[in-house]
Amino acid sequence: MNGDYMIFICYRKCSTCQKAKKHLLEMNVDFEERPIEMGVTQEELRKWIPLSKKEIHQFFNTSGKIYKSENFKEKLKLMTEDEKIKALSENGMLVKRPLLVGDDFVLVGYKKEQYDEIGEKYGKKQ
Repeated sequence: MNGDYMIFICYRKCSTCQKAKKHLLEMNVDFEERPIEMGVTQEELRKWIPLSKKEIHQFFNTSGKIYKSENFKEKLKLMTEDEKIKALSENGMLVKRPLLVGDDFVLVGYKKEQYDEIGEKYGKKQ
């Protein structure tokens, strides 16, 4: 990836993802969209988690059906990091979204202020 290439990983039916995408488009930020249904690989997660400066558990979509139905709240307490990465890579719907991935950063979820900073840094001026 070069400096202004980004991957935007989202779930198209998610209103937060739609808001985040609209924000990027309004700021003229170039990105490649990837539906979360395509998933993420273990290799990507191993690279992205440290870049995000977040703990691995923050990559889990805690409001998702699978997270709740399979009791991940309790399971995560007993899982190793490798098991958590494997679970996230095997089911994209477990992954918190949107994810915005650049060369030197990963944003997990949508916060307007963070996206404003990305727009300032990477947006194309009209």
